[in-house]
Amino acid sequence: MKRRKAREYALQLLFQVDFTERKIDKEGLEEFWSDKKDNKKDVRNFTEEIVFGTLDKLDEIDKMIEKFTENWALKRMAAVDRNILRFAAYEIIYRKDIPSAVTINEALEIAKKFSSSESASFLNGILDRLAKEAGKV
Repeated sequence: MKRRKAREYALQLLFQVDFTERKIDKEGLEEFWSDKKDNKKDVRNFTEEIVFGTLDKLDEIDKMIEKFTENWALKRMAAVDRNILRFAAYEIIYRKDIPSAVTINEALEIAKKFSSSESASFLNGILDRLAKEAGKV
């Protein structure tokens, strides 16, 4: 399975929800997947697990992230960075089957691709502290 691709898709869906402030429904998901080349079942399932898991725990996740952002409000962050943090935090806190080092590395690579090189170091510091707090380091 291509988990990096699934995480990139998760970022796109979370960004969409964040930007439009609308929930994802079945029709919206079908539209999203309609033009994806690697719309394989395992990629799609992992993407949707991350997205719906993140959205289900969003309030808790945002509070945990803000605990480590040191005077940097979540709503002031770039939307891409905010949503990378959200899905990575979900994986670190709630997905015990995924090592935090893997999650952090994937998040940083995605940040380098979709955000900026400065974002990667910023996200690394937050995710590392979050992983330590969650007892996964």
